[in-house]
Amino acid sequence: MKKRIFLLLVNVFLMLVILVGCGKTGTVSTEKENGAIKIVDDLGRTIILKEPAKRIISLYSAHTENLFALGLDEEIIGVSTRESYPPEALNKPQFDYRSDPEKVLAQQPDLVLIRPFIKRSSPDFVQALENAGVKVVCLYPEKFYQFDDYIKRLAVLTGREKEAAVKLEQFHQKLNEIENLTRDIAPKKKVFFESTAREYRTITPDSIPAVILQLAGGINVAEDARPIRKGSSIAPYGAERLLDKADEIDVYIVQRGVMNHATPESVKQRPGFKNIKAVREGRIFTIDEKLVSSPTFRLTEGAAKLAAVLYPEKEAGRLTP
Repeated sequence: MKKRIFLLLVNVFLMLVILVGCGKTGTVSTEKENGAIKIVDDLGRTIILKEPAKRIISLYSAHTENLFALGLDEEIIGVSTRESYPPEALNKPQFDYRSDPEKVLAQQPDLVLIRPFIKRSSPDFVQALENAGVKVVCLYPEKFYQFDDYIKRLAVLTGREKEAAVKLEQFHQKLNEIENLTRDIAPKKKVFFESTAREYRTITPDSIPAVILQLAGGINVAEDARPIRKGSSIAPYGAERLLDKADEIDVYIVQRGVMNHATPESVKQRPGFKNIKAVREGRIFTIDEKLVSSPTFRLTEGAAKLAAVLYPEKEAGRLTP
């Protein structure tokens, strides 16, 4: 009984998260005074720019993708070494935060965008840029409801507020369309979402991919998952807990990316996995992590693909990104 009550409360919380994320936007920690920009980044630091950035180096692929979406091709003078989208990003000079910061400084950027992982893993690199007077801004929306806030801050930093408003409106319209198509489907498919094969890690209930899965009409069977560390969207689950729910799992989703190279065939070969309903019925699917976990406008594409996988026989199967 206590477990059922707990899961009910989790579901209520998730719906509130979705309503906040899809129904209205958040507030942005920015100010403008005499043309200058004042912004608080995700490390709690106050950053001041005299004017919108014109020479930008992005050291995180999601930042890069969103900057291109806002029409900042000319302003982007450098990107990370792990770019894949859009194709234009591959033509930009690449920089590695694990290498010599002088290579970045030589380009004379007026803005370098990072995420918290870079600050944690390469603090000396970041410090060297800041010591040289470069504005380094750290942004990363851990939760779905923070996405609008994140995009708005990118827009303010680059002078693209109008473009961002249009893109966000289109983004939420598409997600609402997908949610409307899947809302009344019954019964809904129960899904296990594998983030990485290690410890059969899954997603936390309030993470970006969990919300995208729910909008696509899926029920996360691992709603009891707990983050590997505070604030993380990744949660260890383990084979024992997973196999305990073998008969409940209608669809097994494998997130494919840098941290997970599993395939439907490799999943079938795992000890005990033949007992999982989705494995027995051949309902194992992969999805690009960039479409469901990376905070970009292509989350709509991820939601559409998941809905089509879960309900190919329904109208959701004809969704287009």
